[in-house]
Amino acid sequence: MSGLDRKTPIPTEITLHKKSRMLELMFDDGGHYQLPAEFLRVCSPSAEVRGHGPGQETLQTGKRNVEITALEAVGNYAVQPTFSDGHNTGIYSWDWLYHIGSNHETLWAEYLERLEKSGGSRDIDSTTLPPKSGSCGSH
Repeated sequence: MSGLDRKTPIPTEITLHKKSRMLELMFDDGGHYQLPAEFLRVCSPSAEVRGHGPGQETLQTGKRNVEITALEAVGNYAVQPTFSDGHNTGIYSWDWLYHIGSNHETLWAEYLERLEKSGGSRDIDSTTLPPKSGSCGSH
């Protein structure tokens, strides 16, 4: 989980749109982000995805149709989604959500590039194969 910075804007509204598989976030600085479940899943801050240090990331594949099945508050600083593929260990702090929301286009493009270079697919889950590095940008 990323650190908690007192300067990070706080969400004023969090809406899970199950039909469109989007998490909509409005922050107190006016920031407004609509993040697809697939993007949130491949950018999970969990150790399973990001590893325990640089170079230990696991490229997530086959997540195109993943959904968020539940969303729980974690104190006053984060949410913890449960995804339809069973992943539920990522705690998404306000810092992390703001970071990936404000950098969505860049992070998504980098993910797609890593996926292409590795021969991975958004449709076929190859996470049971030997891991290849790549996750969303560092914070």
